[in-house]
Amino acid sequence: MTITLHDFELSGNCYKLRLLMSILKLDYAITPVDFYPGREHKSDAFLRLNPFGQLPVLQDDDLTLSDSGAILAYLAKKYDASGLWFPDDPAILAEVLRWHAVADDITATSSAARLALGMFYDLDLEKAQQGAHRLFRLMDEHLWFGEREGRDWLCSPAHPTTADIACFPYVMLSEEGGIARQDYPALRRWTDRVRRVPGFVVMSGIFPAGKALETP
Repeated sequence: MTITLHDFELSGNCYKLRLLMSILKLDYAITPVDFYPGREHKSDAFLRLNPFGQLPVLQDDDLTLSDSGAILAYLAKKYDASGLWFPDDPAILAEVLRWHAVADDITATSSAARLALGMFYDLDLEKAQQGAHRLFRLMDEHLWFGEREGRDWLCSPAHPTTADIACFPYVMLSEEGGIARQDYPALRRWTDRVRRVPGFVVMSGIFPAGKALETP
C-alpha cells in the first residue's frame, strides 16, 4: 500500500483527508502543491492528475482520486475495519451523503470568504459570509436539537462519521473569512467534540480542544 496525498497545507479540504488518515492510523506520503500563490493546481502536470484543477488528489497505488468527500468515503470504506466512519446502513449512508453535500456548501461560502480575505481571490465576500451564516444557523439548530435527544454528531449514530470530518474544517476556519461563531453555541460544542476524537491532528488555524469541564 502506497498512499500519496497531493496537498496544500492551508487547504481545509486537504486537511479533512489528513485528519481521517490520522484517525485511521494510515501511513501516507505528501506531495506539496503550491496552490497559493503559485496556482500549481492549474499546471499541466496537475491537470493530468485532476482535469478539474482542484485539490485534494489522492493516489493509492495505481488508483487516482479527487474530491475530498469522495476520498473520505473511499478511505473509510477501504481502511476502516470498524465500518463506523462510513456506515453501510442505507438510511445512515443517506444522512452521511447529505452532510457531505452540506460540506460542499460550506466550502462555497466559508472557504470562499477565507480566500477573498486571505488570498485576495476576486469573490463576493459579503455573499459568502451571509451564506456561511445561514448554514451555521441551520447546523447549530440541528445540533442543538440533537443534543436534547442525546445525539452528539451530525448523523444519527452515537459516533462520528465522515460527515463530521467533511463539515468540520471550514467551520473551524470561518473566522479567517470574517465569520464569527459566537452565536452558534451548539456548533462550537460540536467542534470541541470533533477535536477530542482519538487521532485528531491540527493544522494552521485549527487547534486542539481545551480541557473538558467535569460535571459537578
